[in-house]
Formats: sequence, structure tokens, C-alpha cells
Amino acid sequence: MTILTGKAETVGRRRPEGGGLLRKIWDHRADYGYVLPAIAVMLIVIAYPIYYTIELSFFATPPGLQLRDKVFVGLNNYTAILTSPVFWTVTKNTLIWTVASTFLSFVLGFACALALHRDFLGRGILRAILIIPWVISAVAASYIWKWIYHSDFGIIGAVLVALGWTDRPPNFIDSVSTVLPSLIVVNIWREFPFAMIMMMAGLQTVPDQLLRAAKVDGANAWQRFWHVTFPHLRNVSTVTILLLAVANFNSFIIPWIMTGGGPSNASHIWITHIYELAFGRQRWGVASAYSVLLFVILMSLGYFYVRALSGNEQKDGAE
Repeated sequence: MTILTGKAETVGRRRPEGGGLLRKIWDHRADYGYVLPAIAVMLIVIAYPIYYTIELSFFATPPGLQLRDKVFVGLNNYTAILTSPVFWTVTKNTLIWTVASTFLSFVLGFACALALHRDFLGRGILRAILIIPWVISAVAASYIWKWIYHSDFGIIGAVLVALGWTDRPPNFIDSVSTVLPSLIVVNIWREFPFAMIMMMAGLQTVPDQLLRAAKVDGANAWQRFWHVTFPHLRNVSTVTILLLAVANFNSFIIPWIMTGGGPSNASHIWITHIYELAFGRQRWGVASAYSVLLFVILMSLGYFYVRALSGNEQKDGAE
């Protein structure tokens, strides 16, 4: 009786013939059923907005018309972007912002991690103090630094005047030549604790036996760092740099709140320019085209991030 029942169930639920993807899906159909609600939510929250943004990048919304009155223009939005002088200004600002913020945040965070890796009195308190910039709200930090940089009553300008280094407070965020470096300083101040935490975690994986053996063999501090410590930190360094690069390329709060992209587009980066085009000028088509290009760039960085993680997993498995 049991045999007949099993045969009937087998006939009623026939497996796909052959191998391949369909057979794997059939074999794991119960597993896919568990994740189906999450997949549905992702399709609604992520996939549809991406599709709609790509579609909207091929349309234009003339002034005075609603978004539903869009006009198909093909690739005109993309050609308008690439031929616009503002595009190259914003791209240059974005590259300077991303590269400088990522590199300097990583270097400062790495240096702090190396310093805090040693035992000394008050190390725990210093760690807690250095993490404060990262845990502070980016909005609050932006307004605080905007006040610090203020040309009339900012604390930096007041100190410089009191020391006699300048006759009048400098215009840090009101000058075309100084606004972007000033914003980069704020961004580094807020991001270096993240790099510090990542590198401190990586330093915990360096075997003490190797460091002691290198010291016995006569290696100095630099040689121990370069030949023993740094090779163990190569993978975590790659992941940290990629995460910082993605965050900086997609950064919005600090430049928008502190300057709004001004003066004269000197502090506009891609994400703030997209926001201004979409919600300030209602140029949804051009903003969508910018967003598609930004999506491609971020997906490329994400590809290298996944490869770095895969390399770490393969290395851990080999060990």
C-alpha cells in the first residue's frame, strides 16, 4: 500500500527530465518558497524603480508639464549630459571628492588603528573618542561644521585672526577655490573611524608568533610591518577601500547641506547634481540618465567588492 502511494505521488509530481537549471529549481522548490516573499519585496522596492528610472532616461519633461506628459527623446538625454560643460565639472569634482576622501580616510584610519593596537594607559577611552565622528548624525555634523567654517562667526576664522595669521576670517565654503577641500576635510573627519575599526579588526588576525619570529631574526619595525603585518591586511584593506569608495561616490548629505553644490557648481558632485536636476529643476529625464550612469559605475565597484570577498572566502577555505 505504501509502495502504491509513493508511486502515485511520483506520477503526480513528475520531476523535469534531464539536468540543468530547471531540475535544480525543482529539487529545491521548498527552499525557493521560503524566500519568495523576500524576492517579491525586492522586485517591488528595488527592481521596479530601477526599471522605471531606465525607462524615464529616454524621455523628456518639458517645462510646465507633468511627469505623465513626458516626451520620448531616445538618447538625447545622454548626449546632452556628455556634451554639457557642467557634466565635466561635476565629474571632476566627484573624482577629486571620491579619491581624496577614500585615500585620506583610509590612511588616517589605518594609522590610528596601528597606534591603538598597542597597549597603553587610556587606550579604551581614546578609542571611544575617535569613534564619535562616525556615530554622530551626518546632518548634525554638517550643520556643526558649517558653523565652524562660517566666515563671520566661525571658530576657525576667529582663532586665525586671534593668532594674527590673517586680517579677516577666510571664506572656507564661500570660495570656489577652497570649498571642495573644506568639504573633503569634513568627510575625512567623519569617515576615518570606519576605516580605523576595519583595520583594527584586521590587526587582530595577524599571528603574534610570526611577529615575534621576525623580531628574533633581526627585522626592524618597518620590516615586520611590511613583510608580516601588511600581507595579512591586504584583503581587509581592499574591502575597506571599496566600501569607502562606494560610500563617497554616493555621498549626499555633507555637500548638499553645507553648500548645496555652490558656489558656481564648485562643490557639486554627481549625487547632489542629480538631486538638483530632479527636484529643483524638474528635469526628470536628464536626472534619470545621470542616475543610470551612476548605477553602472556603482555596480562596477560592487563587482570588485564581491570579487574581493570571494577571494577572502577562498583563502579562508584553503587555510
